[in-house]
Amino acid sequence: MDESSHVTAEYPRVQLASGEIQGEIIRDDSIVTWKGVPFGAPTGGDTRFQRPKPVRPWLGVLDCTRYQSPAPQPNYGFNDRLIGDEDCLHLDIVRPDTTEKLPVVVYFHGGSFLMGASHQNMLRGHRLAAAMNVVYVSLNFRLGVLGYLDLRSLGGDCVANPALWDQVLALHWIKDNIAKFGGDPESVTIMGESAGGAAVLALLCSPAARGLFHRAIAQSPPIGLIHSKAQSQLWARQLLTRLGLPAESTVDDLRRLSSDELVRAGMSMMWRAGELQFLNSTFGPTVESESLPEHPMVAFQHGRQAQVPLMLGTNLDEAGVTRYFFQRTTRRAKAGRRLLYPYDPEHTDTVLEAYGGARTRAEFADLVTDALFWAPTVRIASHHNEYAPTWMYRFDFAPQLMRKLGIGASHSSELSNVFGTPEASKTRLLSKIGRDDEAMQRLTKEMQRHWASFIRFGAPGEDWPQYKPPTEQHHSRPTMIFDAQSRVEYDPKAEKRRAWKHYDVVEWGAGRPELLRDLGFQVDE
Repeated sequence: MDESSHVTAEYPRVQLASGEIQGEIIRDDSIVTWKGVPFGAPTGGDTRFQRPKPVRPWLGVLDCTRYQSPAPQPNYGFNDRLIGDEDCLHLDIVRPDTTEKLPVVVYFHGGSFLMGASHQNMLRGHRLAAAMNVVYVSLNFRLGVLGYLDLRSLGGDCVANPALWDQVLALHWIKDNIAKFGGDPESVTIMGESAGGAAVLALLCSPAARGLFHRAIAQSPPIGLIHSKAQSQLWARQLLTRLGLPAESTVDDLRRLSSDELVRAGMSMMWRAGELQFLNSTFGPTVESESLPEHPMVAFQHGRQAQVPLMLGTNLDEAGVTRYFFQRTTRRAKAGRRLLYPYDPEHTDTVLEAYGGARTRAEFADLVTDALFWAPTVRIASHHNEYAPTWMYRFDFAPQLMRKLGIGASHSSELSNVFGTPEASKTRLLSKIGRDDEAMQRLTKEMQRHWASFIRFGAPGEDWPQYKPPTEQHHSRPTMIFDAQSRVEYDPKAEKRRAWKHYDVVEWGAGRPELLRDLGFQVDE
């Protein structure tokens, strides 16, 4: 190995431009970690809802052996205590205890754009960094009302996408500093799951992030949940109502409130406004001129995204639990229509017909899974492969009990294999019953091999073919199916893919003209 592939390091103490930090060596795992490294200044007070500012320099040696607070968010425990702090712009770094110069993977956590942390048990990355031989960086960024709500319609000085700007600032910090940790700033992969996967796709479409990464992995990204202008105004108005503030209140008035008040109002909006039944997510990235100039679906269609290698996919039963939401067939069918109609009234029936009207439990759960995750992801892959190498997967692996319950390969279940930490899964008790541990270990090794190859070389293993339209040389849309016995399928669920082809997820609100009028929008009769 040549000299340039090694770094001179005095781990675990590192000197940065902003100051010196002290990490720790975990000898049992043969890794080095730095926890709670600040990359931005606190985001409260006058800076709330603004673009983040660079981290302030400090004197002395900063102890980075303890995780720091994530963004303010609900705890969802046995009480209603909130957690987090507006001084949340920290990241965690893990690498093998070597002096080798390594590729970098930057991870964006999920959590419905409302909750989550860089240091959740599943996401700490100790085994991932060791197994894949990479420098692993996980981020905290603003969430909920403070990070994923466009409040510009209220008036006052604010930006539409605080969380996205936090992520961009972190990528700049990584570009400038990661070499000090033995990471290669010219080999950065951004990776995320669920809301974090949507963040990855949004960054691919953000001019502000251009050139800050070289590859991307998006796992189960609900990229259709980008906020339209109507949604932004609706939720800004709802926020004032939930806070008991007059309609003429501005962003400056919101700065005078505590973060707890804003988080509780956000929770109330999500669970009590009754909008989830219309696929109207309370929080999400918003289309706006600087950070996200157009809906990612449009950007990908016209090749205006970052044209870097992309690996993406979904799980077979993302929303399997929704099969238990309704007891009666007619209620399921009506609920299916309510989900689809607000985006595209014209093509709702075509989609519903492909799912038998969403009348059975299985059909309804499949419809919700595909509406939120699979159908938009397939469309992104179909567009991106015209401009850059693309690989698509579907994760089918599930223990016997999960399959019998109809939950199957549920949302986020692939993280156990990617990170190699099944004991950290929220469904670990159910997953243990009837699980083939040997198959689990084999699949973990297989998936980590593909992820590591992609992070290092920009392509998974050779046994996973690129996602492409049909040619004389190969069949259409090869998709890696990860299961106890993995395999490649060509154009899986082709009939359903065709049913979604013309369904438009770009402009939420088209099927709710009465709401648009109430918000002051011009509606064509």
